[in-house]
Amino acid sequence: MPTLHSRIAAARQRLRDAGLSSSEADLGARVLAEHALGWTAERLLTDGRDAEPADFAPRFDALVARRAAREPLPYIVGHREFWNLDFEVTPAVLIPRPETELIVEAALDIVPPGADATIADLCTGCGCVAIALARERPSARVIATDISEDALAVARRNARRFGVAARIEILSGDLLEPITRACDVIVANPPYVAARVRPALQPEVRDHEPDLALFGGDDGLGMIDRLVRDAPARIRAGGSLVFEFGFGQDEEIERMIAQSPDLTFVDLKRDLQGIARTAIARRR
Repeated sequence: MPTLHSRIAAARQRLRDAGLSSSEADLGARVLAEHALGWTAERLLTDGRDAEPADFAPRFDALVARRAAREPLPYIVGHREFWNLDFEVTPAVLIPRPETELIVEAALDIVPPGADATIADLCTGCGCVAIALARERPSARVIATDISEDALAVARRNARRFGVAARIEILSGDLLEPITRACDVIVANPPYVAARVRPALQPEVRDHEPDLALFGGDDGLGMIDRLVRDAPARIRAGGSLVFEFGFGQDEEIERMIAQSPDLTFVDLKRDLQGIARTAIARRR
């Protein structure tokens, strides 16, 4: 009877042969084994040299085949960590990325603890940003919007999962359309990938994540242009706009904000590699 370790080692090699890097293959094989077994990482480390359970191989191999076909790991296991919370994700939503936590950090810097503030999260997807903010600022009113009804269904389940459903108003609509009240802060992770670069994207992104949440027109800036133009009408004087953008778009973002009659550029937040990822502007 093969051991769990030997079965997982074979899966790692299969994933490398499918084009994944060594680190991606190692992570994928381990996480899929934990998922198939219903075990924690600690238990797999402790008991991984044991003989595999009789029903493990077919379940595990089916999961590995999906990953070898370049289906994203979070879609296979159904969850992804963000802000130290384990969010449900499905193919209806963009998979949360670590750099999107910069939006949360920026908003928390703007809204002090205990503030009676209204925060709107546009293009909410699985709800990760809105829910993180609702948990960190329990005195705030949070609105979350998305044009995708399927994405909003995931966001509602996540809001219930983390106990903030009563404090997040989840609304359907295109960008700012559902926002009818003045907000202290509007945050957004809009679609910003340029459609022309689609062929160069990783298969996990290009073939599996929702186009609606990814692509912002030919240059990637179509939705951001709308946001910068229209958001000030929904922001109180002195309030803030915080949004994510793509690699290499920072100069154009600064230009957009500088040309706005209603916004003042405040700052760009950068990820751990020093890449500008998040813009902060203030309503005049």
